[in-house]
Amino acid sequence: MRNETRGTVELTLAMVLSGTLGIFVVESGASPFNVVFFRCLFGAAALGAYSLVRGYFTGHGLTPRKFGLAALGGVFIVFNWVLLFEAYEATSISFATVVYHTQPFFLVVFGAVLFRERITAAKLGWLAVAFAGLVLVSGIRPGDTASLKGLGLALGAAVLYALSTIVTKRITGVRPHLIALVQVLVGIPLLLPFADFGAASRFGAGWGWLAGLGIIHTGLMYVLMYAAYAKLPTAKIAVLAFTYPAVAMGVDWAAYGHHIGLVQALGVPLIVLASLKVTLAARTPVAAPAPRTDGHAPEAASPVATRVG
Repeated sequence: MRNETRGTVELTLAMVLSGTLGIFVVESGASPFNVVFFRCLFGAAALGAYSLVRGYFTGHGLTPRKFGLAALGGVFIVFNWVLLFEAYEATSISFATVVYHTQPFFLVVFGAVLFRERITAAKLGWLAVAFAGLVLVSGIRPGDTASLKGLGLALGAAVLYALSTIVTKRITGVRPHLIALVQVLVGIPLLLPFADFGAASRFGAGWGWLAGLGIIHTGLMYVLMYAAYAKLPTAKIAVLAFTYPAVAMGVDWAAYGHHIGLVQALGVPLIVLASLKVTLAARTPVAAPAPRTDGHAPEAASPVATRVG
């Protein structure tokens, strides 16, 4: 199999897995804080075992400064997951996932505010297109507090993911697997005060879903993504990244009968197109994932910020 073809298969599979993240969260029956706590726990075990087997701890390149940056990115990522999973509960996986994909635009805004990066007329235009799409997707009516809450939570998650991306972009010379490992390890003590172990004793079959979030969506998924990024050009990575929301919306419809309305559906291609254009225009190397994301997701070690739960 050709190198690029193999990378395409790996990234497509990773994005398909990411699209199933929502059903794992919902079916676990756990609160968002418990979900994220155990995702971090199982994810750390999976990433740690993989890094150990691959010998990544030898010559790891982590300095106190780089470790601190990775840990700070982890704080943003962990609470990004909490807000995203809260948004699933308030609205639906489909709605939250589409709104969550406004992350690139927050990166543009933060770049202008924090680093005085110039926003071109083209980027301003795509920001306007994305905003129009967001207004359509939200479909919020007077008194629709659930949708309003879900919108706010998903946007908050997108902001935190963007902040994590800005922080992790400053880390160089460290394998992304190790940065992801630091980030999920940070989540364990960070969320410990919020974890409800009394409820955990009643999870039952939910433990299987939680283990899947850590092993599949935080271990296997990121290993596939990092392997693919080294083989693929920026444009293909950016395009394949949108497999994630497409699968998430399909899974939400198939499993729970949730779908966005006709007017809301008109906003989806606007957000997708604008996000793709802004992402491709950036072409700025990212040193490590925000593993998330969902997620995306941590959202990653690629030329673009791949958005996963």
